[in-house]
Amino acid sequence: MMVSSSASTAPPTHDGSAQNTTPQPVQVARRLEKFKTTIFTQMSSLAIKHGAINLGQGFPNFDGPEFVKEAAIRAIRDGNNQYARGCGIPDLNSAVAERFKKDTAGLVVDPEKEVTITSGCTEAIAATMLGLINPGDEVILFAPFYDSYEATLSMAGASIKCVTLRPPEFSVPLDELRSIISKNTRAILMNTPHNPTGKMFTREELNAISTLCIANDVLVFSDEVYDKLAFEMDHISIASLPGMYERTVTLNSLGKTFSLTGWKIGWAIAPPHLTWGIRQAHSFLTFATSTPMQHAAATALRAPDSYYKELRRDYMAKKAILVEGLKSVGFIVYPSSGTYFVVVDHTPLGLVNDVAFCEYLIKEVGVVGIPTSVFYLNPEDGKNLVRFTFCKDEETLRTAMERMKKKLLKKQ
Repeated sequence: MMVSSSASTAPPTHDGSAQNTTPQPVQVARRLEKFKTTIFTQMSSLAIKHGAINLGQGFPNFDGPEFVKEAAIRAIRDGNNQYARGCGIPDLNSAVAERFKKDTAGLVVDPEKEVTITSGCTEAIAATMLGLINPGDEVILFAPFYDSYEATLSMAGASIKCVTLRPPEFSVPLDELRSIISKNTRAILMNTPHNPTGKMFTREELNAISTLCIANDVLVFSDEVYDKLAFEMDHISIASLPGMYERTVTLNSLGKTFSLTGWKIGWAIAPPHLTWGIRQAHSFLTFATSTPMQHAAATALRAPDSYYKELRRDYMAKKAILVEGLKSVGFIVYPSSGTYFVVVDHTPLGLVNDVAFCEYLIKEVGVVGIPTSVFYLNPEDGKNLVRFTFCKDEETLRTAMERMKKKLLKKQ
């Protein structure tokens, strides 16, 4: 074969042959073609580039509690450093079951047959979708939604239907939900307290969803990672409602409650007939989760109630700083009953959509928010909304608010 002159001058590869410098097209399976670099990665990269304060991505800029970190160190020194069993170390499975019983006022689960430890809640979500959803099954989401939901459902080949929660209260439009449930509906995937809006599903909404699921033989996958960050009302696990445990997978994790997001310890609680599929998928995704961190997680979950009270008190103080600051510069701030997120309407500040506003905010103001249009099947539904997080130390929050006051008040 003849080699062109341009190819002959290309730099040699490690084996001495000419290297083709022509960019190659990115290759990705069709089921993931529509998904690009996550918005969190994009915004975090821009934050670093422009020296902006990151109130976008939901990870704390402070460390987790010493007693949990010491438990991890102790577990490493004690030699707990090899593969754990796939479903989790017995002590952590028991701690999850104990905590769930306490949080649900007495719902007893078998730690050996009904608790599966995963590498973060994101893996628990993926294992649930891949283990229990068949290609073509319909799954209903509430928009806006955590971006991994759509991606993992696409990997499972699901048909996605959507019910949109709208400001100011982001209440569930129950008539719309009733209208889209069909004989093909396999599951409803929900999140309470809700990311990104901070909404908490009310008992009335949960009862209505339960009635629909029982009547139509529909499963519920309930993401409850922010259950300990409930400010305005008590968190309710839908699995605790009459007739629901047998058709519910409850998904949770350690990271949000204990400010240890990098540990990636999650779990799925489900009856044995659903746990089987979850564990099958988990076995071929990660097989097992970090052994010493599981030992430490068991210690964390047995923390006294005083830990959770102090956690909520600290976050309510941080939330007050953020909400007051956002209102002072002209945002319409919507109520947030749980999570460590607040959603605002940015349109009083004059930008055309959420992406344009967030780019302006990073480059000109030095603060990061997340455009919420990426959390909708129809991006137009979220173009007026931006999400901010208050899982930062108070000094960082105040500095961010001062930057906004300095630049955004001038803009008006």
